[in-house]
Amino acid sequence: MKLIKTEDAVGHVLCHDITQIIPGVVKDAVFRKGHIVRKEDIPVLLSVGKEHLYVWEKREGILHEDEAAKILRDLCLNEGMSATSPKEGKIEILADTEGLLKVDAKRLRAVNALGEMMIATRHGNFPVRRGDRLAAARIIPLVIEEEKMTAARKAAGGEPLLSILPFQNRRTGIVTTGSEVARGRIADAFGPAVRRKLEEYGVEVIGQKIVGDDREEITEAVLAFLRNGAEMVLCTGGMSVDPDDRTPGAIRATGARIVSYGAPVLPGAMFLLAYYERDERQIPVMGLPGCVMYAGRTVFDLVLPRVLAGEVLCAEDLIRCGEGGLCLNCPVCTFPNCGFGK
Repeated sequence: MKLIKTEDAVGHVLCHDITQIIPGVVKDAVFRKGHIVRKEDIPVLLSVGKEHLYVWEKREGILHEDEAAKILRDLCLNEGMSATSPKEGKIEILADTEGLLKVDAKRLRAVNALGEMMIATRHGNFPVRRGDRLAAARIIPLVIEEEKMTAARKAAGGEPLLSILPFQNRRTGIVTTGSEVARGRIADAFGPAVRRKLEEYGVEVIGQKIVGDDREEITEAVLAFLRNGAEMVLCTGGMSVDPDDRTPGAIRATGARIVSYGAPVLPGAMFLLAYYERDERQIPVMGLPGCVMYAGRTVFDLVLPRVLAGEVLCAEDLIRCGEGGLCLNCPVCTFPNCGFGK
């Protein structure tokens, strides 16, 4: 680049976009990179405050911001994603499919730590839909040394920083516990609430069994679903420390491996996650506390998409939910575009 007075720019090639900002009206480029400045452009350039311009002087080993942004784009792009064309030196990564977004945070930090470049992403471990913005990337200056972009490639490693894990249609059985429901004293509100959550991901419910508070009866209901090919079993109710709440013990009695009984999340502290091994597969079995029935978003909303994407969670995954694990019960829920679970 070389810096020249705007009045002297006729015939020169712009090396960056010239943006015009009129609050509430427009924020866009009036001239794009590569534009050859004409005499009639001079008043327009001066009107947007450009008394000096950078014009392009191609030099070996120096990359323009658009060229560098494409390198950062390639560090992110993976299957099920696409990218926009460079605009004002920035490129955005978009989702072309739905699934669970994964971000390699360690390698992302390594790239951003190099300076003079940035990649900003949305939070990983949350569902994304087709058309969602996943990330944006650009360099900070207008040009950058090619060797710095080589360092970015090295810091990112050989795999994309982002990935989208597709959701799996896990055939699901629901075991609803509680003598008050089994005996018809109250209507079941838990089952419909859980079905609504599952419908968000297109999950097939193969059946619902309503049982009382007998531990052996709950255990047999879970095992029956597992024998019939269920790929996930959800037990609703009976998760507190009340003497009549026996769901945790019933799940343990199936032989399932308990990952955690309890989670640092509100709503959802009494959540239980277990895995039942069948044919070398880990079948998730969850005990859902009462909050899933009435609260807008709970621990279930944090765990369900990860499980449906095929992840086998460990206790540490739930422990990490503590920071950000407090739902603020906002009057208008914007989940997952909020701080819950982050």
